[in-house]
Amino acid sequence: MNKYYADFHIHIGRTRSGKAVKITGAKSLTFSNIIEHARDHKGLNMIGIIDCHSPEVIVEMNELLESGELTEHPEGGLMYGGLSIIPGSELEINDEHCQGPVHVLCFFRFLKEMTVFSQWLSKHLKNITLSSQRVYVSGKQLQEKVKELGGIFIPAHVFTPFKSLYGKGVQRSLSEIFDPAMIDAIELGLSADTTMADQLNELHTYSYLTNSDAHSLAKIAREYQVIEMENPTFSEWKKALHRSEGRRIGANYGLDPFLGKYHQTVCAGCLAPVEKLNSACETCGHTKVIRGVADRIKEISSGSNDRPDDRPPYIHQVPLEFIPGLGPKKLEKLLGHFGTEMAVLHEVPYEALAQVIPAKEANLIVKARSGRLSLEVGGGGRYGKIKG
Repeated sequence: MNKYYADFHIHIGRTRSGKAVKITGAKSLTFSNIIEHARDHKGLNMIGIIDCHSPEVIVEMNELLESGELTEHPEGGLMYGGLSIIPGSELEINDEHCQGPVHVLCFFRFLKEMTVFSQWLSKHLKNITLSSQRVYVSGKQLQEKVKELGGIFIPAHVFTPFKSLYGKGVQRSLSEIFDPAMIDAIELGLSADTTMADQLNELHTYSYLTNSDAHSLAKIAREYQVIEMENPTFSEWKKALHRSEGRRIGANYGLDPFLGKYHQTVCAGCLAPVEKLNSACETCGHTKVIRGVADRIKEISSGSNDRPDDRPPYIHQVPLEFIPGLGPKKLEKLLGHFGTEMAVLHEVPYEALAQVIPAKEANLIVKARSGRLSLEVGGGGRYGKIKG
């Protein structure tokens, strides 16, 4: 099997004409900029762009196909040179079974299926042009439509405190909202890894994805995975998610959960760490907290530390933008010498790095590969930090 770097959660900030898609996304985050940056700067082989239901984005993709800049692979996916693009959509469910809004990812084999899905969605949400809109159908009805079109269905960032399956409320089981048989994989989010997720027995049958949820070009591939399959196509990816015919997720590369924005429970007022959930903050006296992912998982844990024997390794990865002292100019020098961020993160030896950037930053990159960095824990929407 071949190995491919993949990130399946990348937002579109603006259309080619400048109209907003993901309102909180960067203006530079257009479809064409994404595919160029993901291939030529990040070194990815496969990406999922999850705002492709927006009609103007569909027009742009069709025009790129007509011009020959994109081609459609017979097994699914849009090919941009060596990069495979899987068109997708992020949607919000909040039916009577939810304890708050839940985000999901839906992906399709060909652009024609995405076009049909977009037309169907336009009847069930208020603004088809925007990302992450609430869809006014139940979770299971949405699953049925995705499967009718041959798509892939994945609950998104399932542990984050806001807009996720397990983030808050009294919910205990995914079967309360979804048909478990129509879920293809689980996306973990930035503040959890596989060891944490495997505390829930009902997740053991699923493959885990670690994706960036990028709202800017720089954030692409801050989390990603290596997939072992024959070719980077929709059909091969689906087999890998279901560990079929030798295809599989080979490894997940994600932030150490300490670096995630919501790992630790903190005071909602001053973001100081909170140990006693039902008492006032010792720092500012505030009584509300933002529950961290670590505490939430403990709360809903199945009480078992078992994990599937075939679970791939989760490798704590520090994105280059997190490295102290490694600003845009130094990063540009690294890419000028070594090509892509994947090469810098995985392949370039210390001696070569130290010839291009100061030894201090080169040493931090190498230490990051082996998990030897000292970290300050994040929480309440604030990322953790590298201390050295």
